[in-house]
Amino acid sequence: MANFNSRDEALELVENGIVSAEAMLTMALKFMSTDDVADMLDCNELSERFMEDEDDGQPDWEQEWHDFDPEC
Repeated sequence: MANFNSRDEALELVENGIVSAEAMLTMALKFMSTDDVADMLDCNELSERFMEDEDDGQPDWEQEWHDFDPEC
């Protein structure tokens, strides 16, 4: 017997058009605690600490693209 995976079921509901991705996101965020949401953002490098405008010495994507194709 296959293991039931509720995450896969939720994704299938979105893929099959039963519920929109926005609605599923809203449901998940309302269900999760604020600590859970903060951990999720941090684990995916989307938390505030990853959004700092520090100059790490690396070119941004626009500079890299310009260096790759100067005519753009």
